[in-house]
Amino acid sequence: MKPVVGTTPRVVKSDQEWREQLAPEEYAVLRQAGTERPFTGEYTDTKTTGVYECRACGAELFRSDTKFESHCGWPSFYDPADSDAVLLREDRAMGMRRIEVLCASCHSHLGHVFEGEGYATPTDQRYCINSISLKLVEDSGD
Repeated sequence: MKPVVGTTPRVVKSDQEWREQLAPEEYAVLRQAGTERPFTGEYTDTKTTGVYECRACGAELFRSDTKFESHCGWPSFYDPADSDAVLLREDRAMGMRRIEVLCASCHSHLGHVFEGEGYATPTDQRYCINSISLKLVEDSGD
């Protein structure tokens, strides 16, 4: 994966360390910017309350109260957990012009963000994120 220009990840590991930590499917998405098949991810239809963390480094990325049903085949959020949670960069792969979403902490690939699709969300954005890039930490209910 290309480094994000002008930023240094807080979590730095060698390619070998990432391969040892992540399952092959996780590595393909998180470190090689792959995509899981639509409607197959474990969080696509989840309504559980909690925080979605980066599966690679554990950084908080999204909260369940910003998750919405977009029926696109991947979990969708309208806003990151905070302004420093993710990085965005232009992605011209596959003959398309999209905006890639990366974990700000470790620069792992999460998915893409789209705007102006008409969803009734406060930001008019859809962060389309691979389930395999996330780990849901459920609220304890305290």
